[in-house]
Order: sequence, then C-alpha cells, then structure tokens
Amino acid sequence: MASAIHDIREMLGAVRTGHSLNLNRISEAIELADHLYGNESHWTGQTTLQHAAGVLQHLLPFEPDEDTIISCILHDVLEVGGMSLSELEEQFGSDVRSLVGGMHLLSHVTARGRRSSIEDLRLMLVTVSDDVRTVLMILCDRLQLLDCIDSLPSEERRPLCQDVLALFAPVAARLGIYSLKHQLEAKTFPVLYPDDAERIAEQILTIEEKYGEFLRGTVQDIQKYLEQQEVDARVLSRRKQPYSLFVKMKEKSLTHINDVYDFYAIRVIVGSVEDCYRTLGALHSLGRPLGNRFKDYISFPKPNGYQSLHTTILQLPHVPDDVMVEIQVRTEGMHRESEYGIAAHWSYKEQGSASKAFENMHFQQALSSQESLQSESGTQLMDHIFVLTPDGDIIELPEGATPLDFAFKVHTELGLSFRGARVNGEMVPITHQLENGDVVEVQRHKHPRPSSQWLQLLTLSSARAKLKRYLYEQERPQYIMHGRSLLNRELTKRQLPTLDSDLKLLRKYEGEVISYHQREDLLLKIGQDAEKASSLLHRLDALEGKIPSLEQEKEVTHSVSSKITSSNVVLDIPMPTRFAKCCKPDTGKRGRIVGIASRAGVVTIHRHGCGMLRNANPARRVRATWEEL
Repeated sequence: MASAIHDIREMLGAVRTGHSLNLNRISEAIELADHLYGNESHWTGQTTLQHAAGVLQHLLPFEPDEDTIISCILHDVLEVGGMSLSELEEQFGSDVRSLVGGMHLLSHVTARGRRSSIEDLRLMLVTVSDDVRTVLMILCDRLQLLDCIDSLPSEERRPLCQDVLALFAPVAARLGIYSLKHQLEAKTFPVLYPDDAERIAEQILTIEEKYGEFLRGTVQDIQKYLEQQEVDARVLSRRKQPYSLFVKMKEKSLTHINDVYDFYAIRVIVGSVEDCYRTLGALHSLGRPLGNRFKDYISFPKPNGYQSLHTTILQLPHVPDDVMVEIQVRTEGMHRESEYGIAAHWSYKEQGSASKAFENMHFQQALSSQESLQSESGTQLMDHIFVLTPDGDIIELPEGATPLDFAFKVHTELGLSFRGARVNGEMVPITHQLENGDVVEVQRHKHPRPSSQWLQLLTLSSARAKLKRYLYEQERPQYIMHGRSLLNRELTKRQLPTLDSDLKLLRKYEGEVISYHQREDLLLKIGQDAEKASSLLHRLDALEGKIPSLEQEKEVTHSVSSKITSSNVVLDIPMPTRFAKCCKPDTGKRGRIVGIASRAGVVTIHRHGCGMLRNANPARRVRATWEEL
C-alpha cells in the first residue's frame, strides 16, 4: 500500500498541468483512499489503490484539473464502501461527487459479467456522461484493465476486449483522443483476432527486413531541408498501427500491407497555420506528390475537430522508390488536439462555469454524433437515466422517473410499501424527478399501503400495471360480494333458489364446467357492472328452461299511444308487447291472459294458467285483456 501511495505522490510531483492544484486537498484524497481501500483487492488482482494509481498514470498526460485527479484517486470508494456520494460531496464538492458517481455507474455496467448489449452501453455512456472528464477517466480505467489482462482468467479477457474495441475505442476516436484509441486497440487486437494479428505482424517483419529503418534518415533530411527553407519544425515518424492496418485491409479487400498507402507516415509540426502551407509546398518540391492524395483538414476540419494537412509523397530521401509516405503537417496546437482530442480544450481552471458549460456542450455534441444513436428498441438516448441503490446497484429508469418508479423497479413489494425516499441523503417529495447518478434510498411501510392516486404519478408502465393488479386483487372480494348480492336479487325476483356457499348454480356455464375461481369471476363482472345479472342467468345450464331466453326478453314489437293495442291485446300501461312461445296465447281459442314485464321494458303475454308464471315475480305482473273488435 505504501508503494502505491508513493507512486501517486511521485507522479503528481512530476506532473505538468495548466491548472493550479491545491496539493493539500489532493493529499487529503490520497490519505482517504488509503484509509478506505485498505488492503482491498481489485478484481484485476491488484490492490484497489494500485489500480487507482494505474488509472491516474494514464490520465496525467491530459493535464487533468484538481477535481479530476481527486475523483480518479477516489473513483472506487463506492465499490469498497465506507463513504456515500453525499459524504464525498460534503468533503470535496459537487464536481467530485458527480465524477465519482459517473465513473461508478460506467464501471459497473461495462466491466465484469455485464448483461447489457453494446447498443445499451452506448446509450448509457452518452446518457450518463455529461462531462468529458468522466469519459476520459473511464477510458483510462479501461486501459489500466487491459494492462492487467494477462492476470485475468481467460473467460474474462474476451468480453473485456470486445467492449473496449466495440465501445470505448470508437468513443475515443469520436472525441479525437487518438493517443488512447491506439493504445486500446493495440491491447485488444491480439486477444480478439490472434490469427490476423499474427499475420499482420509477420508482414510487418518482412517489410522491415526488406527495407530496414529508412525513416530515421528521412526524418533527419526533412528536418535539415526545412531549416534551409527557414521553417522552424519538429519532425516525427510513425508506422500505421496493426489494428488500423487490419481495418483498412478489410475495408479495401487488401491482402498485404504493401498495398496500404499510409503504412509509413511523417508528421511535421510547425509554429503557425501559415507555416503549414509553406511547409507543404517545400515538401512537394523535395519529393513527388500524388495529386489525388492531398487533403486539407485545416480549412475543413473533421467532425471531431481534427486539423492537419495530409499529402502522400514518393521518392523522398532514403525512401525506397516503390514506397509511399503520408506527410501530416500541423501546428503544435493541432498536434496536441490530434493526440488528446476534446480533452485538449478542458481548461476549466480560471475560466469559470461558462467555459466549462461550453466545453461540455461541445463534448455532448461530439459524443452524440456517434453511429447507432438509438437503442435496438428505437428509444432516444436521452430518454433514460441511471441511478444507484444504497448498495451501489444500478437501476435504469426513463427520464422524468420518480422515487416511486425506482421503488417499483427494484421490487414490486418495495413499491407497494413505499412511504418516502431520500435522494443523495435528502428527503424528497414523491413527485421528485431523479437525475443520473442519484443514490436513492426508499423508506417503506411495514405492510403495503398503495394509493390509486399513484397511477397518475408513475412513469413506468410496468409499475402502473403492477399497482393496478394489486388494487384489483384488493378490491376483488368487495366486487364479488356486490355481484353475489345483485344476482341473488335477480334470482329472488324470479322465485329461484339463491346462491349457496359453493356457487353450485354457476358450476356449469354455457355447457362447460368451470372452477370456483371462474365462478367468482362471473360475480366480479356483475359487481363491476360489466354484465347484467339477468343476462348471466340465460347462460347457466342449471336454469335452462326455467326462464325465458334472452332473445325473448329483448324482443320488442309495436309501441302504442295512451292505450296500447298489439295483436288485439290491451294493457293498463303503455308498453310494447309480445306473445310467449311457451303457451302461445295468440293461437287457438282465446282465454284469460296475463302480462309479465321484463327489465327491457317489454310485456310478455302468457295464458292465465301457464306454468312459467309460477317463476315470475308478482311485482312484474301487468293486467292484460283481449280487445273486442
């Protein structure tokens, strides 16, 4: 542990930064990390403090500010426990809290045992990362993980490298941070594509044996030549990275790196934009330029802000005749940006919050311009947030979600028992909208006490469905009891036996035997007013033949005025009539008749002695006579 602390202090002592650093505050963070991490082991096999030191080492060339250095040292405090985000904010401020919270989120969902797709991770990266410093730290964190890849179990190496190559390296490229992009690709390529990596390595070795180290002499001659042209320049050389070669050869369907025109490159770094164009003209005089290979990225920068003049030249000094060399001419500022991308702009020191807001807006625009801006379901990137449980688990929610949504997402029982919530240690109202990185702690009742009013507050459709189901189950007994009462009333009117405890009358429904629960469902519908009790009676096999059919009750004939006549029948009250089919009073010899009024408002005419009259409700009898014609 002492060694890791020493390494951190030594690194910070040698760091060059444009930011004014409060070393006492940083020392406080180092001591806190030592106390919290203790001998805790990181999953890579290092100690947690050693891992933090490794991430910091990759971060320092970007000249991070004080809050970023502190956040890098403390980025695992939530993982090891012992300190909350609220306590971290109280001691080091809101920026450190935000950076550590973002790092914790991204580290959780993109490392071991992840279950999210790459598209979901892209969504999460863009959604969570509203500060370029968070992304830069997570890129350095991935690089440190790759430094330890040989110590990882073989089953963990490929998933880690797949995430880095599919997600983090492209993010670094999109932000123009090519120094990290190349390192991430170089470490993952041999793990994911061992055969291709070996083939390209063999081809590189063959070319080196054929041509030797000619670039060293070329660089020296160009340096001297530009001095003669009175151009103050710094000249560097490089070979194209193996993974970049692999991608280009695949895109162009090439089989050998001899066919890659920019395998060799020379960078000429000068003092001004004017010197860039002067240098370009001088170099074109030194060798033979290829006319179709010139690109002016100074006048027309790449979307990520990259600027340089590119040209390809043959027959430069010491270069074999059949070898092309790409020349990149740029200023010192352009060169720094080509290495550090958007991170080269993050001068938050004395420029204030307005400058920081501008840089973060620029960062979001660059990051959001990645391909695959939508998840597989088509959900827009900014429609999601990610928050934490007190134990550090990550919960994904829609934008605008409340603590109540959070509770239902964690567990249905927690949502139903919701009493209140603390967000980042502070009590908040139930309508409080959560934000990325919030730590949410739910307070609960001993037993569920949900309210139907919650249906208007929930943004999660799944949570609303769970609440509706619970409320339905709670109200079911009352609805069943009410339905039983309505059906018994209808049975009594028809002088039929009422329901027993087993609901045997409902046992056979429309020709099928149904369970007790299904019988209760029938009563539930009646209790909820979804079905009329009289309508149900006609579907019960036990009552077949004991009551008129539903069609008979609904049959409506002519209506009449003050004294209605229908088929020579006169009633005391004005209602439509029809003749019963059971006793057919309208056929044969006319006799005494009786009318029975249905709930549909139709009077059914029966013969006076019809057996069906025994089942009729006396209160529904209507006096009817034959009219003398």
